[in-house]
Amino acid sequence: MHVPGIVFASEALLASAAEDRALDQVANVAHLPGIVEASFAMPDIHWGYGFPIGGVAATDVAAGGVVSPGGVGFDICCGVRLLRSALSEADFRAHRDGIMDQLDRRIPRGLGKGAIASRALLVDVLERGAHAALEAGFGTERDLDRCEEHGRSAGADASSISERALLRGGGQLGSLGAGNHFLEVQVVDRVVDPAAAKAFGLVEGAVTVMIHCGSRGLGHQTCTDHLRTMGAAMARHGISVPDRQLACVPVGSAEGRSYLAAMAAAANFAWANRHILAHEAREAFAAGSGIALSDLEMDLVYDVAHNLAKVEVHHVEGTPKELCVHRKGATRAFGPGHDALPEDLRRVGQPVLVPGSMGTASWVLRGVEGNPAFGSAAHGAGRVMSRKQAQRTESGRQVRADLESGGISVRPGSVKLLSEEAPYAYKDVDAVAEVCERAGLAARVARLRPLGVVKG
Repeated sequence: MHVPGIVFASEALLASAAEDRALDQVANVAHLPGIVEASFAMPDIHWGYGFPIGGVAATDVAAGGVVSPGGVGFDICCGVRLLRSALSEADFRAHRDGIMDQLDRRIPRGLGKGAIASRALLVDVLERGAHAALEAGFGTERDLDRCEEHGRSAGADASSISERALLRGGGQLGSLGAGNHFLEVQVVDRVVDPAAAKAFGLVEGAVTVMIHCGSRGLGHQTCTDHLRTMGAAMARHGISVPDRQLACVPVGSAEGRSYLAAMAAAANFAWANRHILAHEAREAFAAGSGIALSDLEMDLVYDVAHNLAKVEVHHVEGTPKELCVHRKGATRAFGPGHDALPEDLRRVGQPVLVPGSMGTASWVLRGVEGNPAFGSAAHGAGRVMSRKQAQRTESGRQVRADLESGGISVRPGSVKLLSEEAPYAYKDVDAVAEVCERAGLAARVARLRPLGVVKG
């Protein structure tokens, strides 16, 4: 190990992390060439491919630091987008069935399911992200201002995406996918930081919409392609790691530059994907409620990714260095004054979106000064059960019945698979948010309670 492993957790959360191989993975990541300070793990840590989910690691670009696809994951630029609205919980419940019916019709979801199949738009999206989707008639200009990187990852090269990746993702733009991806209608249940909530446009009792998805089959294939390339190239670069799933190459190598260009293109697919889904959500609310879009005031609070590697400047032992920061199942959490934030948010810090699980809650946090993990925080509740374990615990029909008895309208892509994402399969999101605050990763702003969910 070149650096220590540091896990941010309470005793209860640490105990659940110790039940799988996630802590071993924290130690393995600490062997990466060029890694600085520590191999970090967020409080939602659980086992993943190579890196743990919830893992953060930064490598020194100038000192031969590496980039590893395992530190990004297969769902490149998976992330969360949050819309606020002018509706109250009573307003939503008055129109609930109409809105949920429209969301059911307009949000494509499920394994392999797709939406927009335009090859020309796909190629444009790979180069320009959400900007291309906006020009195609989706969303608003303001959406770009409230999106990390303005909805466009720099350095993208559409030609670096393989034909197989294009075929897998070609018809999937504007779709949720499967697994833990969702669109959830929520209500602001509690505000704990009124000043930040006001800056974010969040008011207690107001309805919000949270969208969680990523780059679909295109991102998965892109990761697969470059893992194969890097695995073959490591010996040539004199690199040895304790787990072959940590395949990596120097950031400045030909293979490293190729991966970053392809990763950015896949990220642009994800930015555009969430942008289009938000557009469809707005249309569904208007059609289902009979309320004009302008009166709904469904503005974007923020869109943030949690599966990316980015070259950023951070201070290491007091010296600014160019680092390749891997965040896998971890989100940026930049504090007040950071120049990457929209001007109207710089005084309070970046919105940090932490979804929980169906039937529990989600949190909006904000970035704070002095973050100890390269400006990173947790990305969600984190699993405590495998999907197979969750399926064996209860049937999908029972999970749906339990949720609906609690007042949550459920529109699943597959009833049978609903139990994979049941609330009992995840950690306590309230505990995760509290640890983030106590560890100085981010501060709590508002708690969101679910009212309706569209599942992948």
